Amino acid sequence: MTPTDQLPLPLLPVRTARGREDFFVSPANALAVAIIDGWQLWPAGKCLLTGPTGSGKTHLAHVWAQSSGARIVPADGLGSADIPTLATAPVCIENAETIAGDRGLEEALFHLHNLALAHAQPMLITARTAPALWGLILPDLHSRMMGTQMVRLEDPDDALLSALLTKLFSDRQITPAPEVLSFLVKHMPRSHRAAAQIVAELDAAGLAKQGAVTRPLAVAVMARLALDGAEAHNG
Repeated sequence: MTPTDQLPLPLLPVRTARGREDFFVSPANALAVAIIDGWQLWPAGKCLLTGPTGSGKTHLAHVWAQSSGARIVPADGLGSADIPTLATAPVCIENAETIAGDRGLEEALFHLHNLALAHAQPMLITARTAPALWGLILPDLHSRMMGTQMVRLEDPDDALLSALLTKLFSDRQITPAPEVLSFLVKHMPRSHRAAAQIVAELDAAGLAKQGAVTRPLAVAVMARLALDGAEAHNG
């Protein structure tokens, strides 16, 4: 094994920045940001934020929590949560669609929803899709979710994709060559998931070669990912 073929050692941890100043606003997410920023005006004090994996739901949830003083709880953790206590302060429930089909967890979210409204406490709920697609088995919870104001984070435009890549590289303490971002924005799939995967692959490739993240490296990684995707599809 040559030095350039050595297994990469990730010496620096990935430090995800989730402050309000770290969230880049573009036409693709401006409406969602405006609604989160204006949380005091939510109808019935609740809002449902949807979007694909990696689209920024968790980041915005942390921004809202910093502003409102809310506690963030994963939906699948509601079974062991103190629901009456949670309902006495602002609360964010993440990944709500993951509890669909679990009657106990659905009932926990239903009771939290009703208690929070009774205490006039705001509630933010995040999910990948609209509640009509979750497969909820509790009719009362389904009706409450369907009656919640919903806003969606869309796939990134050029400006947002460039900012997202910059943030993902920064989270990994990487400063790519200037031409890398323009190349990626022009040629990569337009999704948050793809951006995260590409940055992770470039980080690993750069560590393996013990070199900087350059345009040739980006070209090679993009070509390999395209080939891997084609083989997976054909397989």
